[in-house]
Amino acid sequence: MPGNTSPIFSKVARVEWAGGITAANTAKDGTGTVDTVFTADATNGSYLQKLVVRPKGTNVASVLRVFLNNGASNATAANNALIAELSLPATTLSEVAALSGNELPLNIPVPPGYRVQVTLGTAVAGGYAVTGFGGDY
Repeated sequence: MPGNTSPIFSKVARVEWAGGITAANTAKDGTGTVDTVFTADATNGSYLQKLVVRPKGTNVASVLRVFLNNGASNATAANNALIAELSLPATTLSEVAALSGNELPLNIPVPPGYRVQVTLGTAVAGGYAVTGFGGDY
């Protein structure tokens, strides 16, 4: 059977987020405490274009780790794949200057029921909001 030769575009936008990520998780296999930032459509799957990471206050430097989970328990390491990391600089809350955020381009198809989950390498005080931008097929 030949492969699909026509481009596939998402038909409905999907935007999801986790708004108060502060806890550390030093596991590099997606186990432990994670925050889900994107869940694919259960029928046809989804496309995840990018994650936008915004500090919510004063934070020490950390790293954001991004895992693709197959929809089963993240407590089983075999259900998770580390797909990206993003260094997060220390931030200082200010009422006169903007806190710089980050964008992490992913541009990946996410199979039906799969989840994109994130962790921080070190605990932070102010926290981070992580938003996933994509669409459903």
